[in-house]
Amino acid sequence: MNEPEPHSNNDKSSSRMSRFGFRKPRIYPPVWLALSLLAMFGFDRFLPVMEFSFAGASVAAWSLFGVGAGMVLVAAGGFRKVDTGVVPFSKSTALVTGGIYRVTRNPMYLGMALVLAGVAIKLGALSAWIPIPVFMVIIQKQFIENEEIFLTAIYGDDYRDYCRRVRRWI
Repeated sequence: MNEPEPHSNNDKSSSRMSRFGFRKPRIYPPVWLALSLLAMFGFDRFLPVMEFSFAGASVAAWSLFGVGAGMVLVAAGGFRKVDTGVVPFSKSTALVTGGIYRVTRNPMYLGMALVLAGVAIKLGALSAWIPIPVFMVIIQKQFIENEEIFLTAIYGDDYRDYCRRVRRWI
């Protein structure tokens, strides 16, 4: 009887393994963002712990939301401009270090976190903030740390130098 090779295409789990030694995620950041938003609305509706409001809350909420959404769009545009993959772990043809990438290595993820913060302020309950650090930990562990391995393997010293100059989040 022939045993299947450990990394054959018939093994569904091996198709998720990166050649860089990490497991590719099944759920991508926009889905985590949507799930976090759903959790925020759920917490606000069913567990509204310590409700708050302050002068200018609506302006602050929409400002954070707008800045975050803008960051995501500008960052994605930077990838499209050099014709490299926007989807995590897709083919990388260029190391993007200009524009908003001079301020943060992960403007799309930071932008998503700002969108969540804007929504949390608008909802006005402390419990609506709970999903934000959970989202950030998931993004850090499933995406950022593995993307750093991926980009270091592809771009080597250029990427390491970039990491020394620019912070991961802010």
